[in-house]
Amino acid sequence: MKRLLALMAALLMITGCAGAPAEGQKAPDYIMEGFDGENTSRHWEENLFFSRMEEKTGISFEFREFTSASAWEQRKNELAEKQNLPDVLFKAELSAGEVRDLYEAGVLIDLKPYLAEYAPDALKELEKDPEILKAVSMADGAIPALPGINRLQNNDLMWINSKWLEKVKMEAPTDAASLKEVLTAFRDGDPNGNGKKDETPLAFMSMWELRFLGHAFGIIDNDYYISEKDGKVSSALTTEENRAFLTWLHELWEERLIDHNGFTIADSMRRITDEKADIPYGVIMSYSPLTILPAKALGEYQLLMPLVYNGEQVYRDFAGDIVRGTFAITSRCAEPEKLVSWVNYLFTEEGALLAHFGQKDAEYSFREDGTWEWNDDLATVAEVVMPQRTIGTGTTAPGLTPAEFQVLYKEKDVSHDVEQQIQLREYSRLPYPLVTLSREDEAAIAKIHQELAPYAEKTMARFVTGDIPLDDEQWEKFCRTVEEKGLQTMIEIWQKYIQ
Repeated sequence: MKRLLALMAALLMITGCAGAPAEGQKAPDYIMEGFDGENTSRHWEENLFFSRMEEKTGISFEFREFTSASAWEQRKNELAEKQNLPDVLFKAELSAGEVRDLYEAGVLIDLKPYLAEYAPDALKELEKDPEILKAVSMADGAIPALPGINRLQNNDLMWINSKWLEKVKMEAPTDAASLKEVLTAFRDGDPNGNGKKDETPLAFMSMWELRFLGHAFGIIDNDYYISEKDGKVSSALTTEENRAFLTWLHELWEERLIDHNGFTIADSMRRITDEKADIPYGVIMSYSPLTILPAKALGEYQLLMPLVYNGEQVYRDFAGDIVRGTFAITSRCAEPEKLVSWVNYLFTEEGALLAHFGQKDAEYSFREDGTWEWNDDLATVAEVVMPQRTIGTGTTAPGLTPAEFQVLYKEKDVSHDVEQQIQLREYSRLPYPLVTLSREDEAAIAKIHQELAPYAEKTMARFVTGDIPLDDEQWEKFCRTVEEKGLQTMIEIWQKYIQ
């Protein structure tokens, strides 16, 4: 039934467009438009979150909810042409460039003049971190869109099987050398106890994911292969650190310490659903072990803290604390202050809980020990509560994601994982600040990246597998080629935005 609902939603371009109000019924105050993903089975006009918000604020909406990603992309093009504008964009999934273009075209208004009076909680959250405020601001200081703020690591992490560590009588690794020792013990020590040599010491998908291990060699470059430190932008691609990292990965590959299917496999292919099945994975690269393991196995894994390199621990923060472009008001809106006040509630703890978990005592309850639990079984939570009573899943919503509340969940395995992700923040660093490029620089970066990225990823993967020997000749060819494809020009463009 769930698949059927998801399919029906995906086939619709827009769901829930309100028609004329019934006789005696108040017409909606504003038109809200946005995209909520293709698999949420959520219908805004029936969702309890919006009706509860209406009770609190008195504001009602006519909904134009898009459930097709391609249709939403097309609709954003129409918005740029000012076609049939709504009053507000919610869960809008606007990139920094799209926010810039819609603001410059006069489609989006500047929210900054309204924040201090009508959205003090939102403004407080933006001002907590100067980098966040800078990330949502235009060159002229305007703030055309508000973000979703999530201070948990939405990241690709290293999860290690603690039961296997106990079995092979080893401590959690602390650097590249000790990680190799642990992986060797996982390979040879039959830690899953089935008498077979079927363990995969380290599971990963793609060169993109392996690059998160680069922190063990001091590398935290982002997807554009650049990072910034002390005001200077650079790339590790052509450095000896990257060569040493790739050499180390090749050693792991040759000794079958990393998954030989890692460059071709997908999550769906490596996922284990049978809770009685033997667990084959020692270290998992993923944002959560639950992406490939049954819930029963969650307690076997702990988050591996960043490995030490030259006396320091640093880990790549993939996306930072915010998702930009989640909420914006258009030039059609006659009373923007009311909508700014409406969204401000989502930047409070109470509003964040309503958005992500529903209403206290209705969807969840606190226990005597201070922890909380869902009032329904997890299947009902997934299939009913999340799509019908909250808006936290799917496309990112504006406001806060309440990490501290998640720590209080009654299941210790889940709350422990959240605590560890909070601990990881101490070591995580965004390789490059979130900025808004000019239209010209954005186009130049995109053109370079289109040629540079496929070559770099494929060649590094072939270094790992040994298809290309990592000798002086091939390394010099790699360095020369990435420079020819525009690496230095890319660095110079990004440097312009560091003050």
